[in-house]
Amino acid sequence: MSVLKSVNVGTAAPTEHSDVPLTGIDKRAVAGPVRLAEPAEGSGVAGDDVCDLRHHGGPDQAVYAFAWEDLEAWDDRIGADIRPGLFGENLTTVGVDVTGAVIGERWRVGTALLEVSVPRIPCRTFAAFLDERGWIKRFTEEARPGAYLRVVEPGEVAAGDTVEIVHRPAHGVDIGTVFRALTTAPELLPKLVDVEELPDETRQKARKRTGAGTAAI
Repeated sequence: MSVLKSVNVGTAAPTEHSDVPLTGIDKRAVAGPVRLAEPAEGSGVAGDDVCDLRHHGGPDQAVYAFAWEDLEAWDDRIGADIRPGLFGENLTTVGVDVTGAVIGERWRVGTALLEVSVPRIPCRTFAAFLDERGWIKRFTEEARPGAYLRVVEPGEVAAGDTVEIVHRPAHGVDIGTVFRALTTAPELLPKLVDVEELPDETRQKARKRTGAGTAAI
């Protein structure tokens, strides 16, 4: 069964490793239902702080999901104790193939409807938070980045809620493919150009890097 192990939120705290002096990357599991809604900016998760609004948050990055199984895979390779929210995720899932989630795939979780939008690209704030040598390179090579989600229908979610896939686009381009295309495998970029469910910024980046042009989509 695919379920939420936890719902995690972060409170703004000082950092020296971001373009802004605060970060909400330190997510912690909370008890009880949490409201999800589409944000104009920032997080779509009630009570969750997103501080660097230029690079994080907004409708295409409203909620961040990461698989517990992928977290556990780091258990003997990093110094931190593995726990839900450690990688800055809002939703820690069990039994969900997050890397294999198709762009535009929709999940019914609690009373909310969510849509897979784009993978997370690691940043220096993430690396500094974990205090791991060469973390951005290591995380990138692992190619299990977690998925950002849009909030299609607002609602409440809680630990133990079932994650039900209610729609999966036929194009088949998944989170892992997009992540590798944007990082280590640029030969995959042509696969991104016509995926309408990707954020416009991502599609335009793929078009520019493949020579397909940068005209508005």
